[in-house]
Amino acid sequence: MTLGDAVPNLARRPWAFAAVCVMIDSLTLLVFGLSQVPVIQLLPWYVVAYLLIGACIFVPTGRLPSLRQAAAFLLPGALLVVLALLNLGPWVGGWLLGLPAWGLLLSRWTPENRPRVLQVLKFLGLLMLGLLIFTFNMVFVVFTPGLFLLPIIPLVRLAYPEYRARPLQAAVEVLLGFAVVVLAFAIPTPDGSWSSSWIDAGGAATAGLMIAFWARGLPRRSRRLQLNDGAIA
Repeated sequence: MTLGDAVPNLARRPWAFAAVCVMIDSLTLLVFGLSQVPVIQLLPWYVVAYLLIGACIFVPTGRLPSLRQAAAFLLPGALLVVLALLNLGPWVGGWLLGLPAWGLLLSRWTPENRPRVLQVLKFLGLLMLGLLIFTFNMVFVVFTPGLFLLPIIPLVRLAYPEYRARPLQAAVEVLLGFAVVVLAFAIPTPDGSWSSSWIDAGGAATAGLMIAFWARGLPRRSRRLQLNDGAIA
């Protein structure tokens, strides 16, 4: 028996905030790199970022994702990479904005609880809004304060006993919250860029938190089903 089996709601939830922090750092670095090297050279870093976000979502649940979950998580990124390399579509970095939320949505996919069409459409709509926020912020800097929420959010969550009962997650997310801010200011502004790296990170933070907050609030399966399988899907 694991801790998650004994206390189902305690240790089997995806690390959504950590996934958002990884996304922000990755997207900021990729935007910086895009102005320096061709897209093909950034592909390994994109794959690493993709897998790290997936690990934050699926590993804490205590179960490997099913084949359909893994395929649904990986396939959009793979298709967008092909389109980007062929210059047939927008660069794939924008997909990272919604990837933590997409992973959260898929983590609840079970035979009893399949993603609904309306949920997927809402996700796509929020992703489009997030892309607008990210792009708009490069010029008008309206959403940059979202960056400075990152160290505050996990500290506030420490007030909740359930969060304190997961010390590893709490420690990682507190460190990531501060690390994102430090890295955002440490990255030099690319030559010819419309905005600074910390402004890009601020837009990514606001958009990523918005989409992930929506996905985190989606209803889970009933408590009876959670107790039956010992995990929150």
